Amino acid sequence: MSGELSFFELGVANTEQGRKFYSALFGWEFESGPGGSGYSINTPNVPGGIHGGDEGAGPYVFFRVPDLDSAVEQVLALGGTVDAVDLGEDPESVAKFGRFKLCHDDQGSAFGLHEPPSGN
Repeated sequence: MSGELSFFELGVANTEQGRKFYSALFGWEFESGPGGSGYSINTPNVPGGIHGGDEGAGPYVFFRVPDLDSAVEQVLALGGTVDAVDLGEDPESVAKFGRFKLCHDDQGSAFGLHEPPSGN
């Protein structure tokens, strides 16, 4: 369903330290992410990820969309913006995790869009 919470991402300074912390706190299981830079997180409900080099970041929340390109066009048409950050569009990452874009609404509030991999 379009608009449902689809994925979250935690930004931390050090991914290994973050993995240990959240694993101990919530019992989450972690799996190496694409290219060994971060981890995917298996939670009881919404899947997530963790990446390093982002000290003090708030969680990134991604909403599910069926077609990322169309959703990006709609964000722009509504006066929002789309960040130019590369969030891993290589074929292996897209096949496993889907496609992501970081956006801001027309008032500057941040959110993300997530097109899950085909078949999900």
